[in-house]
Amino acid sequence: MATAAADRARILGCEIDRLDMEQTVERCEQMMRDARGAQHVAVNAAKLVAYQGDAELRSIIKSCAIVSADGQSVVWASRLLGDPLPARVAGIDLMHRLLGLAEEKGYGVYVLGARRSVLERAISELRRHHPRLRIAGYRDGYFADAESEEVARQIREADADILLVAMSSPRKEYWLAKHGAATGVRFVMGVGGAIDVVAGETRRAPAWMQRAGLEWLFRLLQEPRRMWRRYLYTNTRFAALLAQELFKRRVLGARR
Repeated sequence: MATAAADRARILGCEIDRLDMEQTVERCEQMMRDARGAQHVAVNAAKLVAYQGDAELRSIIKSCAIVSADGQSVVWASRLLGDPLPARVAGIDLMHRLLGLAEEKGYGVYVLGARRSVLERAISELRRHHPRLRIAGYRDGYFADAESEEVARQIREADADILLVAMSSPRKEYWLAKHGAATGVRFVMGVGGAIDVVAGETRRAPAWMQRAGLEWLFRLLQEPRRMWRRYLYTNTRFAALLAQELFKRRVLGARR
């Protein structure tokens, strides 16, 4: 149930839906009603870099029903390339909107991923903020590949409508491609580190840093030893890819 190509912007080869937050929530709700196994994927600079050299990830993203621009840098890139997206749709904000929707409509939610201690704190917070939310079940993300079929079976037996997967990329995309159908859920969304934020394990950047596209810097300041290599490579590579694409479109395109 992918969106028509005309409704998508093409950024470094990846097609991203031209939807703002309200439109995205509306589309997700439609899929929860009408579909089974519909998947949302959030795309940021790091994922666009990975998209270039990972054929499996490329195929998975192309098959997703909704592709959102999670990073502000992706929105800025779309404008520079003359194929503008209306707004950023931050994955964590979308998750909270959908949890509110699930509470209102009675949809069951299953959370898969994160460390068990972190996940349990997050579930307590979700129950505090959404007292009527039906949490169908939850499980940490520390399991072997050989356990994946059993994990998918547990999710299916929990009778969940929505599956939130709090694993890192591209592990969550690979896992869902292989086992998502077996979970039997209506709607799947990868939420990455959002569960860590809900649990209070990590903090989210202030609003002004979000607007300025500096969430990566805030994360780097929280975990410098773990994150500096990743961001150095990702940001440099993303800038290089964008410059290359701009050159092709504006310089080479003008000569034709």
